[in-house]
Amino acid sequence: MLKPDTPLISFVDLPSAIGLLSRLPVSVGRNRGAACAWAFPVTGMILGTIAAAIGWIASAIGLSEGLTAGLALVSLVAMTGAMHEDGLADSVDGLWGGWDKTRRLEIMKDSHIGTYGVIALVLSLLLRWTALTALAHAGLLTIALIAVATLSRVPMVVAMALMPHARNNGLSVGVGRVGKNTALIAVAIATPITLVLLGWSGITVIVLAAIAGTAVALIAMRKIGGQTGDILGAMQQIAEIAGLMALSTALI
Repeated sequence: MLKPDTPLISFVDLPSAIGLLSRLPVSVGRNRGAACAWAFPVTGMILGTIAAAIGWIASAIGLSEGLTAGLALVSLVAMTGAMHEDGLADSVDGLWGGWDKTRRLEIMKDSHIGTYGVIALVLSLLLRWTALTALAHAGLLTIALIAVATLSRVPMVVAMALMPHARNNGLSVGVGRVGKNTALIAVAIATPITLVLLGWSGITVIVLAAIAGTAVALIAMRKIGGQTGDILGAMQQIAEIAGLMALSTALI
């Protein structure tokens, strides 16, 4: 949580957020921990823009819509080092593989992936690729990638502000608690970007992303009593899937 005299926004926050959420080569320097979370959606916008550029190049050289969507998806996974995908797999393994909080957290911390995690990864990648292929067919891949990559990072920030930590160590604890004003800034950044890019369809995407994030939060609270880094990654993935599926239906 920020101290009263700590500025809400600092020029070091964006490189810190990029360094935390991606493998992009940035010089982080001074790290303000949770205070940089307002820049999570900006980081998502950068990642989405790079993926959109790769998709545009793939389409321009004549690759099929499926290959174009696949390359864009691969670029998203590569740029984050599959951090969020790993969080989804670990969360599903733990939340449905253990009988109590302690065991669930143990499973989530284990580096091995189980059956639930494999199934979650396969289905999530399939759903994202299918939606991106449909959006590429409609000529909407660029705006969809940027908008959804931006918006899907917001549930992470809100959860860090409102949910307690489920364990006493780990990435989420190391980053720290997010102030509510920081979360509001993240929402205030992502919302207009989404609406400008998507128009009225952006409202549907925002609502579904919020529902997706809330659903993951409620499950996590019930099963482990809070959030972890894995839960935050799962939130991003589920929100992204919900947003892409909504767009592939609403805009085509």
